[in-house]
Amino acid sequence: MIGDMRICFIGDSFVQGIGDPEHRGWVGRVLEATDRDITAFNLGIRRNTSEDVLRRCRQEVLPRILPGADNRLVISFGSNDSVEEEGAVRVEPARTLANLASILDDCRRQSISPLTVGPPPVVDAGDGHLRRTAGLADEMAALCRARDVPFIATTLELADDPTWTREVMAGDGAHPGSGGYRRLADLVLAGQWREWITLSRP
Repeated sequence: MIGDMRICFIGDSFVQGIGDPEHRGWVGRVLEATDRDITAFNLGIRRNTSEDVLRRCRQEVLPRILPGADNRLVISFGSNDSVEEEGAVRVEPARTLANLASILDDCRRQSISPLTVGPPPVVDAGDGHLRRTAGLADEMAALCRARDVPFIATTLELADDPTWTREVMAGDGAHPGSGGYRRLADLVLAGQWREWITLSRP
């Protein structure tokens, strides 16, 4: 199975690419820019929190990996966790971190190489959501550093990006169009993606 690289992308609507009229999102654009033969699976679901992703991760990822293959998992969540509903966030930051840690522990047990992409901002959710999401992203990055897992920051980078903001506000207030997803893909490609994609599997 040497050379058989399988990557599952699991997370929320940003992983799924909601709002992109080209139906490629950032995942499709990153794959297009990667000069590797990859079998990829997009497992993004709209409104998913880290709790939802943890609940379905094992049952959706394990059937898509093969013993002896170069099995990998890209994890991206947090924006929905930080949304306030009825005066409380959907998922407390400590629980989000515990969910991420649990997924990373499973990756180690299953010899799956993980990479985490930080939560994008939800422009229409306001400054409070941005502060919560940015703080959560920093904690997620620290957790990943402690476990030697690549983490790619997106929150503040996209909050200050005029293309992302313009397309989000022209759309549903949360998701960009093709230009915004291209910006997100550029962040991933400029991050640790290329280094990670060339690393030997665990």
